[in-house]
Amino acid sequence: MQYEALSADLERALVRQLAVRYAEVNEDRFRSRLKRPLLAFSDATAHLGRWISSTRTIELSRAFVSTRPWLEVTSVLEHEMAHQFVDEVLGIRDESAHGDTFRRVCAERGIDARAAGAPLPSTEGDTDAARTLDRIRKLLALAASSNQHEAEIAMRRAHELMLRHNIEHVAYESGYEVRHLGDPLRRGNRVETEVMLLLGEYFFVKVIRVPVYVAHAGRAGNVYEIAGTRPNVEMAEHVYHFMLATAERLWSENRHDARVRNGRDRLAYQAGVVRGFRDKLGAERKDLRGTGLVWLGDGNLEQFYRARHPRIVTRRSYVRTGGAHAAGREAGRTVVLHKPVTSTGSSGGGPRLLRG
Repeated sequence: MQYEALSADLERALVRQLAVRYAEVNEDRFRSRLKRPLLAFSDATAHLGRWISSTRTIELSRAFVSTRPWLEVTSVLEHEMAHQFVDEVLGIRDESAHGDTFRRVCAERGIDARAAGAPLPSTEGDTDAARTLDRIRKLLALAASSNQHEAEIAMRRAHELMLRHNIEHVAYESGYEVRHLGDPLRRGNRVETEVMLLLGEYFFVKVIRVPVYVAHAGRAGNVYEIAGTRPNVEMAEHVYHFMLATAERLWSENRHDARVRNGRDRLAYQAGVVRGFRDKLGAERKDLRGTGLVWLGDGNLEQFYRARHPRIVTRRSYVRTGGAHAAGREAGRTVVLHKPVTSTGSSGGGPRLLRG
């Protein structure tokens, strides 16, 4: 594998960050029952990571940790910690590496038990989910119509289909996908925050801001983590990019609105656009209640989310909503979500081989 190797200083910094992550996961998900092993990098290409019981080592592929996003790297680390737990704490040695005990340990802690460096699509092979996602794509494509009335009808039908699909499948959906959104080296802003509130409220995913580490930059940062079924994660990622681009476009088109004072109102205006779109979806959802479609939540997803993040801290923020925000909110109520969804997830691609 061709990759840009880290300098000795950056590699040492990465080991320190992995040690910090190990300690956090050990405390939060394993109740500090694991004894810290040696963390080591290997030039081997046959695996991404492995637990070596005889030397008490968690070994990670140097090429993998140097090139892949933090979510994938820590997924492998957590996977190997689960192997360590089964081996050293539970003392189970008469099962296969990924046997029943290992899968149970992972399920209870929100860890990916599958042989991959990043969470695999939970609906892989689910033709029903694939058909539903395809129907939603087609409806959103119709929503690109220049006829505003036709576009609004198509978007409403897409919204109804998403709601109906989730109500029908929540009872038996057992696998979830995790994805990170945002640039970890860039400071977040109120527009992104508004988009995340939109996703959590109307697009059937759980959202949380999490710390990550960028190995080649030697810097820590923060991104948003979304979790849900694969169709919902795909849709949520699309909406994230769509809304940021739409907010920027509407700002460029309407920055001469009398309610906008100067360029410093940009974020207020764009946050208003997202809030206006939330208003629109809220009105649609209220209308759909009259058809008997009421979303009651996904208890299994809540458990998965709480297992991954047992110490969740909720913070409230208050922002002033002046004329620019009102102007953006007004524009946001006319937005039609219309571009088709594509599979461009950050967790896609790259090696997917991992051994216990």
